[in-house]
Amino acid sequence: MKVIVVGAGVVGTMHAWHAVERGHEVVHIEREAEARGASLRNFGQIWVSGRAGGEELDTALRARELWEGIGARVPGLGFRAIGSLTPVRDDLELAVAEAALARPDAAARGYKLLTPDEARAVNPALRGAFEAALWCERDAAVEPRLAQLALREALLATGKYTFLPNREVRDIVGGSAVRDDRGETHTGDAVVLCTGAWLSGLVREVAGEIPVRRVRLQMMQTEPLGEPLTTSVADADSFRYYPAYASPALDALNDGRPQDPTAAAHKMQLLMVQRLDGGLTIGDTHEYEHPFAFDTLEDPYEHLTRVVESFLGRPLPKIRRRWAGVYAQCVDTSRVVHRQRVADGVWLVTGPGGRGMTCSPAIAETTANELGW
Repeated sequence: MKVIVVGAGVVGTMHAWHAVERGHEVVHIEREAEARGASLRNFGQIWVSGRAGGEELDTALRARELWEGIGARVPGLGFRAIGSLTPVRDDLELAVAEAALARPDAAARGYKLLTPDEARAVNPALRGAFEAALWCERDAAVEPRLAQLALREALLATGKYTFLPNREVRDIVGGSAVRDDRGETHTGDAVVLCTGAWLSGLVREVAGEIPVRRVRLQMMQTEPLGEPLTTSVADADSFRYYPAYASPALDALNDGRPQDPTAAAHKMQLLMVQRLDGGLTIGDTHEYEHPFAFDTLEDPYEHLTRVVESFLGRPLPKIRRRWAGVYAQCVDTSRVVHRQRVADGVWLVTGPGGRGMTCSPAIAETTANELGW
């Protein structure tokens, strides 16, 4: 069997991975020299802790298992089973953490409530003041700027994989074939379009208006911290953002202490993870209304800096990079992904939202199972 995969972000690359793993030949087409979208402009977190119960959590847990297995075979991914800590600072935030611990799936996530001393034993870099911390053992991390490159190197070594960069697919030609902007036709037994936030052009032609929207974010990365940050770190604004934390306690938090005005205006939460070079990736904002701004705003970065410094109890290293990114998200955010048959032998897979890096191995596995690869 020959599979044509369009789009070399993490979702497309994982589809290529599963196809090769099952003994198939893959032709992988990317419109740029390398993927440059949301698959690189993220935290690299395998984020289980905040996922909605049911299908979303099941997908994230399966993906976490797959990431660990792939990481053992492809060390260049930088897979680390580091877990996460969410420090809480008052009774309202603590009540939300305690409600999370009472969930029936809390054990599957690896939730545990730690005292400040216990949290610092896990992550000594957290020298700031807080009352407790929610630990999630199942969270992990990879290197987003390296993951696709490392996976591609492993795929090329199989002899069953061909990568064709700098080609934009323009047409679906008959069954299971595409034509690129060089006029070349690529024919297989199945085509999977993993085009990320590119929802116009060919995608609109073959799928029409789909229930997927684009979301813009801002993030930043520092110079090396100079010490290990041994876990990912979130703040209590993540309770407001992730569905796992919905509870009467969260309602009381929202009513009793509204979000910081800057964080509320930009729909923010803090997530932070240390890169292999020691720098910190920190974010993020969420913008849903088009047209998106073309520039980045400074207020969100200043807010994130204040929150991080309060947790670390020290100044943040110099900011090395700032960037904006755009990802595709199902309008119905309870849906893990939009998977649609758009022609004979041709499938569109898009819209995982902020779950893309976390869930892509399991999303691709489900596609492979459904298509009978």
